[in-house]
Amino acid sequence: GELPVHEGEEFRPFERRLPEFQFWLSSQQAVVIALCMTCFEVFDLPVFWPILLAYFCVLFFLTMKQQIKHMIKYNYVPWARGGKKKYGDIANPPVAMKQSSTALEI
Repeated sequence: GELPVHEGEEFRPFERRLPEFQFWLSSQQAVVIALCMTCFEVFDLPVFWPILLAYFCVLFFLTMKQQIKHMIKYNYVPWARGGKKKYGDIANPPVAMKQSSTALEI
């Protein structure tokens, strides 16, 4: 989404790469196919669990790498890279905080 250049254009701040309806439709199709496949022994394949675990780890790390690159590209980093930021004096809280704390003590 970009900011409108001309007066008649609409501002669209967020456009999904995958529409919600398409997501739910694909999800339901996958579940129905998986349930149907459990009824036939042809699809009952033996899986060596270390290979399955390695496959899961590779997929997880590749996906997270892509997500983290995307977050850094758009300046959204959920963790801090330095010390804690101070937002005021803890010893002298605002008046509203003083009043609410005395109400709790009663």
